[in-house]
Amino acid sequence: MERIIRRWKVAAVQMTSTRDRRLNLQIAGKLARKAAKAGARLIAFPENFTYLHSEGRTIPFADTLRSEVPRQIAAWAGELGVYILAGSIPEKIQGSSRVYNTSLLFGPDGKLLARYRKIHLFDIAIPGRVSLKESRTIAPGNRPVVMNTPLGRLGLSICYDLRFPELYRILAARGAQVIFVPSAFTAYTGKYHWMVLLRARAIENQCWVVAPAQVGRHSRKRQSHGETVVIDPWGEIVAVRKKGQGIVMAEIDLDRVRRVRTGLPALDHIRLKIPR
Repeated sequence: MERIIRRWKVAAVQMTSTRDRRLNLQIAGKLARKAAKAGARLIAFPENFTYLHSEGRTIPFADTLRSEVPRQIAAWAGELGVYILAGSIPEKIQGSSRVYNTSLLFGPDGKLLARYRKIHLFDIAIPGRVSLKESRTIAPGNRPVVMNTPLGRLGLSICYDLRFPELYRILAARGAQVIFVPSAFTAYTGKYHWMVLLRARAIENQCWVVAPAQVGRHSRKRQSHGETVVIDPWGEIVAVRKKGQGIVMAEIDLDRVRRVRTGLPALDHIRLKIPR
C-alpha cells in the first residue's frame, strides 16, 4: 500500500445531463480537465452523468466494464493522472431488461478500483409533486463498498441511499473517512431534504461527505435540485455550488476525521451491534 496522502483536493462536478450521451461526455471531459488543472487528485461526477432520461423509459445505453464509456473514463483518469469516480452509469445485466445503477472508481493509472451498485431504489409518488419508479428499469445492488486507497478509505453510495442511515453507519464501521453521494435529487425533495440529510450523514459518521449533483431541467418532465457540496466531519459546509454546471473544489484533510472522532468519540459509544 502506498503512503497515505493526508491532504488532497477533490473536485465534485455538477452537471445537467440529458439524453444526448455524446454531449454529456464532452461536457464531462472538459470539466475533468478543468478540475485536474486546478489540482484535483480525485474528480467525482454525479449520478447518471452520461445519460439522464425521462423516468419510466427503457434505458437504451447499458455498459459492461469493457464498453466504450467505462474505457473513456478510465482513459481520462490515466491521461490526467487522477482518481475519477464515475458517479453512476447504467451497467448491463446479462439476460435482463433492467440494469444496475453503478458507480465506478478508477485510479490514476486508469485501472478500475471499485464498483458499487445502488442498493436503494427511488420508488415514490408524492401527489401533485413527483412520481418516480426506479425499479422499473433498475435492479438493486446488495453490497456496501469501502475502498482502501492512498487518499484514505473511500465509501460509495448513490442518491436515494442517502435516506438510509444504516448504510452509512456500515461504511463508517468499515473505516470510511470520505463518503461519496453522487446524486440526481429531484427539485422538490432536494429543496427540503438534500442538505439536511447530507449534513446528518457527515455528523453521524464523523466523515467527509462529497456530493456531486445533477442540476436543472433534463427534459420536460424531469428536473434536479443541484447544490453540489463538500461537507466536513463536523457537518460544516466547506464548498457548495447551487446552480449551473461546473465544479466544486475543496481540500480533504484526513486528520480532520481523526480530530473530530477523538474529541467527540460517538462512534466508540455505539451500543448496538453494527455489521462490518
